[in-house]
Amino acid sequence: GLFEVASGGTLFLDEISETSPALQAKLLRVLQEGEVRPVGENRARTVDTRVIVATNRNLDEEVKAGRFREDLYYRLRVFPIRLPPLRDRREDIPALTRHLLARLARQVKKPVAEPSEETLALLARYPFPGNVRELANELERAVLLAAPGAPITDDLLSERLQEAAGDGAAPSVLQHRTDSFEREQIEAAIAKAGGVKTRAAEELGITYRGLLKKMKRLGM
Repeated sequence: GLFEVASGGTLFLDEISETSPALQAKLLRVLQEGEVRPVGENRARTVDTRVIVATNRNLDEEVKAGRFREDLYYRLRVFPIRLPPLRDRREDIPALTRHLLARLARQVKKPVAEPSEETLALLARYPFPGNVRELANELERAVLLAAPGAPITDDLLSERLQEAAGDGAAPSVLQHRTDSFEREQIEAAIAKAGGVKTRAAEELGITYRGLLKKMKRLGM
C-alpha cells in the first residue's frame, strides 16, 4: 500500500536493518520488478517509487553476520550518505537545539525562550549515545517542565545528562565566579522571600526543583 501511495515520489524507510527476512525478500522483489501485488489480488500493479532508507547499524557487518540480505544491500546502496553521530559533530548541537525547541514549542503550543548559553554548553559536553533522538527527548522533557515563555535551563534536563556532562567539565575561573554570583543571587532571593524557597524560585524565574538542584550543586 505504501509503495502505491508513494508512486511517483519518495518512500522513506527508517531502521531498515531491523526488518525481518520475509520483509527484506518482499522489498527486494519490489525494487527489482517495480511491481506490487496487493493482498487478495492476482494482478500486480506497477509502481515508480524512489526509496531512501536509514539505519543506525553498519549494514556491511549485518550482511557478514547473515542478518541482512546481501542482494538487497547492494540494491539499496546506490548513493550512501554517512551521517556522523552527534558526539562527532558537537558544533551542530546549538543549531539543532534551537530547531528542535521551535518545533516542540509548536507541537505543544507553548512559547519557549532561547536556551541559556550555560545549557547549550552543557549539551555540547554530553556524548549523546542515543544521538539526535536522545537530544530531542531531553528537549521535549525540558519544554514540558519549563514555564511558558521561560528559557530552557540546565536544571530542566535529566540528572543523567547533567551528571555525565558535568563530569567532563573542569572548573574554570569563570565557573567559580559564576557560581559565586549565583550563590549571592539565591541568598538574596531567599532573604527577600522571607526564607520561603518556592517564592524565591519565582523571584529567580526558575522552578522550585531547579532551585533545590542549584543549591545542592553550590553546597548551600
